[in-house]
Amino acid sequence: MKKQILAGVLSATMVVGMGGVSVFAADDKADDKTYNIGICQLVQHEALDAATQGFKDAITEELGDKVTFDEQNAQGDSNTCSTIITDFVSDGVDLILANATPALQAAAAGTTDIPILGTSVTEYGVALDLDDFDGTVGGNISGTSDLAPLEDQAAMLNELFPDAKNVGLIYCSAEANSQYQVDTVKVALEKLGYTCEYYAFSDSNDLSSVATTAASESDVIYVPTDNTVAANTEIINNICLPEKVPVITGEEGICEGCGVATLSINYYDLGVATGKMALKILVDGEDISTMPVEYAPQFTKEYNPEICEELGVEVPDDYVAIGADAEEESDDSSEEADAAAEENTEEADTEEAAE
Repeated sequence: MKKQILAGVLSATMVVGMGGVSVFAADDKADDKTYNIGICQLVQHEALDAATQGFKDAITEELGDKVTFDEQNAQGDSNTCSTIITDFVSDGVDLILANATPALQAAAAGTTDIPILGTSVTEYGVALDLDDFDGTVGGNISGTSDLAPLEDQAAMLNELFPDAKNVGLIYCSAEANSQYQVDTVKVALEKLGYTCEYYAFSDSNDLSSVATTAASESDVIYVPTDNTVAANTEIINNICLPEKVPVITGEEGICEGCGVATLSINYYDLGVATGKMALKILVDGEDISTMPVEYAPQFTKEYNPEICEELGVEVPDDYVAIGADAEEESDDSSEEADAAAEENTEEADTEEAAE
């Protein structure tokens, strides 16, 4: 009888032991899970680059070497976006980042299973042709929006150029979100008494001729957050600056290239916010279909010092010069380096005196 009891105890112990090993093995397996994320970026320019970098940094900070990124750039071609998405689906990536509206549209058409996060997308309802968009896309799509308060951008134009009469609205007709922005700004500007005219171009090939016409017929030009313009700001600047026509822009990168002022977001921070959404989906198991689109927490009035000086534009004190933060950080770094060098010199002098 004692032998039977002892055998039963040993048997139970072995079961519990094996169960413990099984649990530990499952935990170890969970800890070893790796993720592959596909990044489809429409075109290379400062704003989109910053959003992608912020996204990667936020995820890498949490997952380290447990995540790999397949980063692809479509070089401004929406058809290439579709090809990139097809490859991601074939490779079975765990999540797709669609950076800019055409990339999001291609991803939405390419898969209904893989989670898709958009970023640098102005208006999801317009981009995805959603009639009843209420802030949550549903399905396998969510993300972050770079939509700035467009009425406030119109008010900025009025603040800087109250005596102007004709405003030219330059935008790429192939970008649905650009159309949405200029439509909204046009209504706001007309309420302020301006006469507005659309100057649409289909691609970068006809941007120069359209910008030339706009500069000759406008007192001020407004350019929305537009990917084609962002990649070709030099064209607009080379036309508008000699004509002394100021340009108000939808975001910082475009303003740095051809504008006098903007009310803009920080695209790196937008990318970080998108990365945190990705972690909720991949690591925490949050349901993307219930995640509302997130928006930039703050906007900054910025101006381009060089162009403002050349055009004689005076900006109020609450505007920040583009690049001022970077210069401040650079100055701080230089001061720290100088202090360290001085400290090393003093230590060397002390040691020499002691010897």
